[in-house]
Amino acid sequence: MDEVKQIVSEIKKGNIKPIYFLMGEEPYYIDGISDFIEDNVLAEEEKGFNQMVMYGRDVTIDEIVGNAKRFPMMAERQVVIVKEAQDLSRTIEKLVDYAQNPQPTTVLVVNYKYKKIDKRKALYKALAKTGVVFESKKLYENQVADWIRRTISAKNYTIAPKAAQMLVEFLGNDLSKVNNELEKLQLIIPEGSQITPDHIEKNIGISKDYNNFELRKAVGEKNVLKAHRIVNYFGENPRDNPMVVTVALLFNFFTQLMHYHGLSDHSPRAVASALRINPYFVGEYIDAARNYPMKKVSKVIALLREFDVKGKGVGANAVPQGDLLKELLVRIMN
Repeated sequence: MDEVKQIVSEIKKGNIKPIYFLMGEEPYYIDGISDFIEDNVLAEEEKGFNQMVMYGRDVTIDEIVGNAKRFPMMAERQVVIVKEAQDLSRTIEKLVDYAQNPQPTTVLVVNYKYKKIDKRKALYKALAKTGVVFESKKLYENQVADWIRRTISAKNYTIAPKAAQMLVEFLGNDLSKVNNELEKLQLIIPEGSQITPDHIEKNIGISKDYNNFELRKAVGEKNVLKAHRIVNYFGENPRDNPMVVTVALLFNFFTQLMHYHGLSDHSPRAVASALRINPYFVGEYIDAARNYPMKKVSKVIALLREFDVKGKGVGANAVPQGDLLKELLVRIMN
C-alpha cells in the first residue's frame, strides 16, 4: 500500500510525527507500521528508558497521556506504543486534549484495530492536524492474489497464479495469516524461485487437486467426473472443506459469469479488467460462458442461493453436507 510506504519513508527521513493513530479493519498494516516504529525510531541503548508498550485493556486514557507527557531520558525522544487500543473505544475521545497539544519529544503510537474513530469529531480533526491518522482497510478477496504477488516479488520470489489462488481460497483476505504462510515458504524455498501449487500442497497442506479452485474449474468445463471426485473428497473431509465456503465461491464465479455475458468486449484484456481477475484465468470464463448461457447462469445463481440456505441447516437438518453438495453439482451441471 502506497500510504504505508509513504509513512515509513518519512520516518526513515527523520520526519517523525508526535502521534500515529493507526485504525481500521485490516490489522496487518497497523502491526507493520507500529512494529517499524518500535524497531527503528530509537537506538537499542535508548529503548530501556524511553520506549514503553501498553495495552488498552490494562490502562486508561489518563495513564496514556501521563506517560506521553514525560520527558525522555538521555535521548532526543521517547516512544509510547498503545496496543489493542480498541479496548478503549468508550473513552478514546478523551485523548482529544493531548492530540491538540502533543508532547513534541514523544512519539505516541495508538493501534486501534478493527474499528475506526468518527471523522466528524474533534479527536479525528486534532489527530489529522498534529499527527498521522492511518486507516487500514480490508482487501477484497479478488485483490489478495495481486497483493501476494507484490509481497513475494519484493522478497525476490514469484508465485504461480494457481498457487496464489489456492492461498486465497484457503486463507481468505486475512493478510496476517497469508503473510505468515508466505514467510514459512520463504524459509524452505530458495530465494529467486517460483512458489508452485506443489509447494503449497506439501508445506501448507492445501490439496492442489481437491480444492474449490479446481472444483470451480471443473464445473466451468462441465467436467462431471473431476467435479464429482472433488465433491466426494469434500464430503469425506467436511471440516477442511465447509459447504458454506464452496457455495460462496461458486456463487461468486457464476455472478462474474453473468457479468461476462453482459460485456460488449470479450477480449481477454477487457474481461480481466471488468471482472477484476488475473488474465491467466480469463480462459476459464470464456469456456464456462460457452457451457452456461446467460439463462442457465441465472438459474444456477438461484440454485446456489437455495443451497446456501440448506447448507446452513434450514430445511435440510438431517442431510449431510457432502450429499447436499452432490445434489447441487448434479443440478448445476445437468
